[in-house]
Amino acid sequence: MTSLLMAVKSKMYIFAHRKARGMLIGEYASVFRGRSLDFDDLRSYVPGDDVRDIDWKATARVGSPLVKRYVATRRQQVLFVADTGRNMAATARGGETKKDLAVMIMGVIGSLALGHGDSVALVHGDARAQEALPAKGTEGHLERLLRIIDAVSLKSGSSDLVAALEYAAAHYKQRMLLVVIADELAVQERCAKVLRRLGAQHEILWVQIDDVQLAGAQALRGPGQDVAAMDTVLTLLAQDPGLVGDYEAATAARAQALADLLQSVGIVMTRIGHTEQVVGNVFALLERHRRAH
Repeated sequence: MTSLLMAVKSKMYIFAHRKARGMLIGEYASVFRGRSLDFDDLRSYVPGDDVRDIDWKATARVGSPLVKRYVATRRQQVLFVADTGRNMAATARGGETKKDLAVMIMGVIGSLALGHGDSVALVHGDARAQEALPAKGTEGHLERLLRIIDAVSLKSGSSDLVAALEYAAAHYKQRMLLVVIADELAVQERCAKVLRRLGAQHEILWVQIDDVQLAGAQALRGPGQDVAAMDTVLTLLAQDPGLVGDYEAATAARAQALADLLQSVGIVMTRIGHTEQVVGNVFALLERHRRAH
């Protein structure tokens, strides 16, 4: 059986050169800086160091920039919260299935976590039930998590990401890094309530997988582009291409409402439509999180 994690690592090497991978690792480490690290000693500043680590008093004494060096005091937990309902079997913007992007996203961030000595856990499910897999720090465990995502199909239950978020809020009290891998999500009071609660409890990174664009009625006839029992809606759109613009405008409005909500509770997000965007967008997401916190 081909390893999903090895496939993810291979793509990481293709999409990012050594310097970029090193910067990505550094941005991941910065997420927990000041929370899991203790001061160790001082060293000379080198380009790329976080200016927040400069010890200005020591710098003034010696006349050249010195930065504080830290050592890890404990392992951290990274909790992935993912929709494993049938919507994740639909087509993403770049033409791949959403679950393929989810595997790549989880594989990249999970690999960073394991390389940093952290452990990874997963809360997932659909409208029928939620399941949690405990945190472990091995590649075998990460591979198991990836295979759960990869197993999503059109026969899976209806999607309900909010239920997975509510499960995480109820069962995980210790502060950790939550990585939410999301399909399109309509903002309702239930959603807003759980995000406000999670935002107060945890560090959160939000990764939105973009839907395929409905450029015209013909686009609606492709397989797997909509799986939420919307046959009547799709038929109407196919019969009246003018409705496609209204449909996409409504989709954009829902996306903006979610972006506004996430910003209001201090959650940074990125949107990904193709596996080639994963490494760069994850780096940018980690960088924005560091700057925001």
